[in-house]
Amino acid sequence: MKYLPLIWAALWRRKPRTIFTMLSIVVAFLLYALLSAVNAAFNAGVEIAGADRLITTGRYSLTQVLPFGHLQQVRSVPGVASVAGQSWFGGYYQKESNFFPQFPTQIEPYLEMYPEIVLPEEQKQAMLNTRTGAIVAKTLADRYGFKVGDRIPIIAGIWPLADGSNNWEFDLVGIFDTKNPKERSMYEMLLFHHEYFDEARQFGKGTIGWIVIKTEDPDRNEEIVEAVDDLFANSPNETRTETERAFNQSFVKQMGDIGLIMSSIIGAVFFTLLFLTGNTMMQSVRERIPELAVLKTLGYSDVGVLGLVLAESLALCVLAALVGIGLAGLLLPGIAAKLPGFSGLALKPEAFAGALGIAVLLALIVGLPPALRAMRLKIVDALAAH
Repeated sequence: MKYLPLIWAALWRRKPRTIFTMLSIVVAFLLYALLSAVNAAFNAGVEIAGADRLITTGRYSLTQVLPFGHLQQVRSVPGVASVAGQSWFGGYYQKESNFFPQFPTQIEPYLEMYPEIVLPEEQKQAMLNTRTGAIVAKTLADRYGFKVGDRIPIIAGIWPLADGSNNWEFDLVGIFDTKNPKERSMYEMLLFHHEYFDEARQFGKGTIGWIVIKTEDPDRNEEIVEAVDDLFANSPNETRTETERAFNQSFVKQMGDIGLIMSSIIGAVFFTLLFLTGNTMMQSVRERIPELAVLKTLGYSDVGVLGLVLAESLALCVLAALVGIGLAGLLLPGIAAKLPGFSGLALKPEAFAGALGIAVLLALIVGLPPALRAMRLKIVDALAAH
């Protein structure tokens, strides 16, 4: 700690240069933290996927609809506990920016398959008894001010009503939550009855988007996957069945390899940052050669001088990194509030640790060359040259 004033004074020797360098590092780590949080949010569904749940889709594409009759055939497969058909509705509330997922499904078996969803029993019964009923996630109800008894208009993006109108209306009879608050973002959706959906829509009657399967024993998943797909082999509507985890992974990949995109952006930013910060450290040491020589004259060892320069580099990078991460922590809740499906957007401990690790590595890479130069500095030569 006794060297801290010396390190601090050296760091702020050229204030404008230090400030602009720190701002560059702050922006880089702010970007890193935000992208890390988004990447974690995209992969959250993969992490919480149920081991006893399978998803059956069209063999060639998620957009390939399946006949409703597939449900009964899948239900008859040994080892299948229950099934529910589901479809992507693709609508929005009032304006396009108010988008969140809506799914028509068989409510009772669906809720049984997802025990992590918590819905009061009286609201569940109201849902089962209301043809135009809907239930919505608590996070969405809080965001848009929904309350039980409201009539919620949803403008269809894919499925118009039989009369050609896109204005669907649902009676909100329940608001559900999750047992684990950390999983709320994965269930930000509105659920309504497939029967009402199928009767009211203009086209596509008698079809579903995919089938959710709950198995009796997760150890038999592979056997059940083969049995389900064999049912429809060589038919006009062949299927592909996979675990919920694999399905969620493939769904995320349809939007792009988020991890690769993040790594590419961060790699480019930090590659540029190496040159910028390295140049700052080299200039700082070059300007202070006489001062470093005086320090050696006063008894500072070569290793001590090397340590001072490295400490300056660490202070610059780590301090700026902490500011960037802190800004991300302040911004993420506001961003999460504006993005449906991202209510759990937050910086994970591993991302925080990774950011600090990168900051230390950056400091060592940019600080070591000028630190070695300072360590090898000859007192006579340094003072004679200046």
